[in-house]
Amino acid sequence: MNGFYCGSDRESDAMAFIISRRSLLAGSAAGLALATLPGRAFAGPLTGFTHGVASGDPRQTGVTLWTRFVAPGPVVLKVEIAEDEAFANIVLAGVTEASPASDSCAHARAEGLKPGRWYHYRFVAPDGQVSEAGRTRTLPAGRTERFRIAVVGCSNGTSGWFNAYAHLAARDDIDLVVHTGDYIYESPVTRSDAIPGIAQARGLAPAGEIVALADYRLRYASYRNDPDLAALHRRLPMIAVWDDHETANNSWATGASAHDPATEGDWETRKAAGVQAWREWLPMRPDWYDSYQIGDLATLFRLETRLLGRTKQLDDDLDALFASGGDIPAKLSAFGAGPLADANRSMMGPGQERWLADGLKASVSSGARWQILAQQVIVGATQFPKASAAWVNGPMPEQMLADMARRDQLTAAGLPYSLDKWDGYPAARKRLYDSARTAGANLVTLTGDSHNAWAFDLADGADKVGVEFAGQSVSSYGFERRFTGDPARLAADFVAANRDLKWMDTSQRGYFTLDITHDRIEAEYLFVPAKDGRGVTVTGRKTLAVEHGARQLLV
Repeated sequence: MNGFYCGSDRESDAMAFIISRRSLLAGSAAGLALATLPGRAFAGPLTGFTHGVASGDPRQTGVTLWTRFVAPGPVVLKVEIAEDEAFANIVLAGVTEASPASDSCAHARAEGLKPGRWYHYRFVAPDGQVSEAGRTRTLPAGRTERFRIAVVGCSNGTSGWFNAYAHLAARDDIDLVVHTGDYIYESPVTRSDAIPGIAQARGLAPAGEIVALADYRLRYASYRNDPDLAALHRRLPMIAVWDDHETANNSWATGASAHDPATEGDWETRKAAGVQAWREWLPMRPDWYDSYQIGDLATLFRLETRLLGRTKQLDDDLDALFASGGDIPAKLSAFGAGPLADANRSMMGPGQERWLADGLKASVSSGARWQILAQQVIVGATQFPKASAAWVNGPMPEQMLADMARRDQLTAAGLPYSLDKWDGYPAARKRLYDSARTAGANLVTLTGDSHNAWAFDLADGADKVGVEFAGQSVSSYGFERRFTGDPARLAADFVAANRDLKWMDTSQRGYFTLDITHDRIEAEYLFVPAKDGRGVTVTGRKTLAVEHGARQLLV
């Protein structure tokens, strides 16, 4: 049935009732603002429509619309969708509810739209207040010649401004935004590496680490006051995944390295709070993972690799190994062949693995040219290179020297430098590769988390499986925070040390785009500085591509 749905139409334990679809209504509204106004205060109104509008989770005939309306009790909002910016031709209208029970966030699922179309939408309160107007787009159906995605991630509000969001929001050539996670950060806004005064300037709250549901909600509210993030949501639909900072750093299914049960309480309670706040504040339906069809061009699979099926990282085991002394090389060899290689270790859990394997087969069988994964952490195999004095300004600190010596031992043993990435779950990665091979997929992964820009061939030995585009952060610090010397030398050393790593940037912020056609995908990395005030200057670009069937990068 076409119309509007409030809450969830797919989870039995959530509100799932149809909101009445009404006949077309007349109406008009001011046009959509196309750019952020300079000097706008980083604060919104305290009542009424407080945080603009957003859209996401699009399909061929449906999209989720979002707003926030603060009032003492539940409020029924009218929702209007039009084909024109002036709302002279309203094609769909319905109602949804904003309630204090959901932090006053309102979701409306609009169904019955046409594929591959731009629409304008707005919310109207009972007292006549009208929200900002938003712009959204449904996914195309059938033969599709071109589709352009922008990929963003890792936006620490204390590390820099959201200039990448501002630049992206002003573009008219983007069809969809994919957010790879770390949409907020759970850490204190007074953390030692915060840019002085930035948290106060943008009103980030609460000051301390967020643990309870009220904390997470307040952190989202303060992030969403940012005018550049608001403009991005107003202008473009988004498909988002969460990473770890939406709950706690380096999380897994049953815990997180940054969560202390003794002082921060039960992990399941905190995890549920983080997930609830994310679902309240993002224009997404509640499924843990999902897939999206982009005409005959691609199937986009949204994965969950943090909280559902991930096994605990092995960092504590590795620390204990180094602390034990003795024959460290022999112990590292045994670690690599034993705990690290354990086939029971998982990133996604068996249910999601089967779903993805089946989905890859179905996508290829349907004639989709590309199979694209939107997910959290780097898939490509990565070892740390031999340290160079050129990486830092001045002498290398003692602590860094000790860390580099440990990393040298890991590399000598053939072990990865990070166990939080897919490198820490090699059996799970092999199952992913096997699924792609069996399906005959043209696999492309879109990745966040690392804060740096990477481009990998995904290979199992000599067998090419696909490619990976891993994006630099919107604002979070990358390797440049620690390695203050020559970033070009650092990147070159990483590329030289890793056969499948074809390009890297270790020091710049921004986002990248993916231009998808039947025979080629071209990725363009755009570097937009974040630290030195608000602005949308692009300081550099890098383009890479993959041709259909090649499963390896053109650099």
